[in-house]
Amino acid sequence: MTPHEPHAAAGAERGIMVVVVGPSGAGKDTLMNLAARRFAGRENVHFTRRVITRHRDAGGEDHLSVSLQGFAAMEQSGSFAVWWEAHGLKYGIPAEVSVALSRGHIVVANGSRSALHRFQAAFPRLKVINVTARPEVLAGRLEARGRETHEDIMARLARGPLTVRGEYDVTDLDNSGSLEEAEQKMIKILDGLLAEVR
Repeated sequence: MTPHEPHAAAGAERGIMVVVVGPSGAGKDTLMNLAARRFAGRENVHFTRRVITRHRDAGGEDHLSVSLQGFAAMEQSGSFAVWWEAHGLKYGIPAEVSVALSRGHIVVANGSRSALHRFQAAFPRLKVINVTARPEVLAGRLEARGRETHEDIMARLARGPLTVRGEYDVTDLDNSGSLEEAEQKMIKILDGLLAEVR
């Protein structure tokens, strides 16, 4: 097994792994947080916490922060169902998700379009929710963060399409409008998946 090869999620055929992806500014973290609150207390819906080689106070999503050495040790011990690298950081999905999946549950994870092939190799039933927004909306949100110049933002948006490439089961969720509308779209998608595993 190579360092980048995902571990197969044995016995995970009953449940559905849901991977939420999307460009910066699309609002996927916000939508996932809202959905997690909506499904709080539901034993058959799980929002997994990623392991990231990023400081715990760096902002963004709630994650388990580990060092590069700690991440390497976890990977070697089989602690991840899937892991990948992006933007100088390493990300891992805990192997424990296979337990919930084997019980026919839904597991929702924050993912990356570049790592979808690893998710597909690891999970027999995979659903991708691609959170998008119109380019001008993305640009406005990124500018409001104040982390990049206007030129940097436009270059970022020009680098690639907002669609997911590859043979995946994908539902696009446009978050260009109100957050409430996008939240309802997310809930509807997850409710539909729950109906498939009941």
